[in-house]
Amino acid sequence: MTHPPMHPGDGYNRDSARVSADDFTYLQRLLRERAGIALEPGKEYLAETRLAALAMQQGYGTVSALLESLYTEGEQGELHRQVTEAMAITETSFFRDLHPFDALRRGMLADKLASRTPDRTLNLWSAACSSGQEPYSIAMIIREHFPQLLSGGVRLIASDFSEAMLARARSGRFTQIEVNRGLPAPLLVKYFTQHDTEWQVRDELCRMIEFRPLNLIASWPPLPPMDVIFLRNVLLYFDVETRRGVLRNVARALRPDGFLVLGGGETTLTLDEAYEPVQFGKTVCYRLTEQARTRLKKAS
Repeated sequence: MTHPPMHPGDGYNRDSARVSADDFTYLQRLLRERAGIALEPGKEYLAETRLAALAMQQGYGTVSALLESLYTEGEQGELHRQVTEAMAITETSFFRDLHPFDALRRGMLADKLASRTPDRTLNLWSAACSSGQEPYSIAMIIREHFPQLLSGGVRLIASDFSEAMLARARSGRFTQIEVNRGLPAPLLVKYFTQHDTEWQVRDELCRMIEFRPLNLIASWPPLPPMDVIFLRNVLLYFDVETRRGVLRNVARALRPDGFLVLGGGETTLTLDEAYEPVQFGKTVCYRLTEQARTRLKKAS
């Protein structure tokens, strides 16, 4: 039985917010099927924490009432989407962990430029871009260190399955706390304009990025062959088979000499033999093995 929605002015009832076993099982299946997220048993508190704001916003008395209402809505309904997006991890920051961006500047892009013909566009992809700090960081690296690519020499794509996160990323608007996390002051002054307590990315940076929806566990739309794919801190939320499926798709999306960048706690080892590690400073990236390149070439 569903609970009646609350009036907008009512408060959120935290004392009765416990998620039932049946609701949690339903939520696990929803997240696995729609986003590939593996929500482990015993993580009910995550649902209670992350869905509390959505429950209050939508006028439900508890998270349990919110989840129960899913049963009466079609699985492609708006509330299913909102719950899935609310449960997804959106942690990000400018130049997060720093070393991968140093590797991009000093290693990967330098490597690509050395072998690039004048008419070849370099394709970079920030997958699961969340609120956009990662692709904007990449765009700043290009403008600061590779100005020769700005006249059609580079294409930067950023994607996410969350419509809410894509809208935020496209807006290019960040709070003071967000720009304080990892963004050097000279770049803040150069590429952002302050509006009250927020900072707006300037047009020349926004125009460099193509934001598009893409669910990594669904069928991928056509993509240009990628020179560099940033897929950081994403695979760790998937189960093993989902990780393998995503890595297979990445292998098909990469150029034969392209690079894959994962998060610090992620690896292709034991998951996919098509990749081999390559070291750039303190960062380990991945590229296709010679055998994998040959196999993919024959299959295409």
